[in-house]
Amino acid sequence: MGQKVNPVCMRIGINRLWDSKWYANKKQFSKLLHQDLKIEKAIREKLDGASVSKIEILRNANAVTVNVHTAKPGLIIGRGGEKIEILRENLDKEFDQKFSVNIVEIKQPSLDAQLLAESVGNQVSKRISYRRAAKMAIDKAIEAGALGVKIRVAGRLNGVEIARNEFFSQGKVPLHTFRADIDYAYYPAETAFGIIGIKAWIYKGNVFKQEASTMIPDATKNNNKEVETAEAKEPKSTIKKPATKKPVAKKPATKTQLKK
Repeated sequence: MGQKVNPVCMRIGINRLWDSKWYANKKQFSKLLHQDLKIEKAIREKLDGASVSKIEILRNANAVTVNVHTAKPGLIIGRGGEKIEILRENLDKEFDQKFSVNIVEIKQPSLDAQLLAESVGNQVSKRISYRRAAKMAIDKAIEAGALGVKIRVAGRLNGVEIARNEFFSQGKVPLHTFRADIDYAYYPAETAFGIIGIKAWIYKGNVFKQEASTMIPDATKNNNKEVETAEAKEPKSTIKKPATKKPVAKKPATKTQLKK
C-alpha cells in the first residue's frame, strides 16, 4: 500500500517518449547516461530564471542536439543570438563534443507542471503565503484549459518547527488511467527555514490512439488507402451487358376462373 509511481515514467511508450533519444552499446551506455545528466544540470544552471521546462537530448554519431523548451525564448537567445551562441561554445568546451542548441517556445506556460511548480516555489522563497501562491497557480491552469490540477507543498510551512504537507486541488487527476495526459514535476524551494518541496500534477485530458503523437501510424491502413486510390485511378470499362429478363412466376387460377 502507498507505493507511488512517477506519472511521467509510467506513461512512457503510451502517450509520451523519452527526453533523451539515442542508442549505445553496453560499454557506452552508462557513460552517455551520466553525461546527459551533467548536460541538463549545466544548462539549467546557466539558464537559471529563464523558465526552462524540459531539455531533450538527441545524439548522432558526430553531434549532440539539445532542444530547450522554455516560456521565455527571447531571454535565452539574446540580441542576434549572442547568448545562445555563448551557451553552445561553453557546452562544446566542457564536454568536448559538437553541440547544436534549439529553442522551443512553450505557448501555454500555465499548462506546464515544471513551470507551475517553479512559480509557486519562487513565491514561497519570497515569503509569500504558500496557500495564496498555490491557489493562484491552480486558477491560472484551469483558465488555460486544464481539466484538473493538484499541488502538494511539504516542509516547514510558515517557518513552524514541525514539518507538514498540504494538498491543493481542483478538478480531477486520474493517476490510474494510462491514457490520461498528466504532466508532473517537482521543484525544491529554498527558504530561510529550509527546503520546501513542491509537487504539481496537471491533467489535460485523455489521449487516444488516433490523437497520440507518439504512436506509430498503422501500416495496414496506409496500404489499404493506397489500394483504394489505385483502384479509383484505374479506368472502368464502359461496355454494358445485355439486360436479361427474369422469369415471372404464374399465379394459380382461382375458383371463379375455373367455373368460367
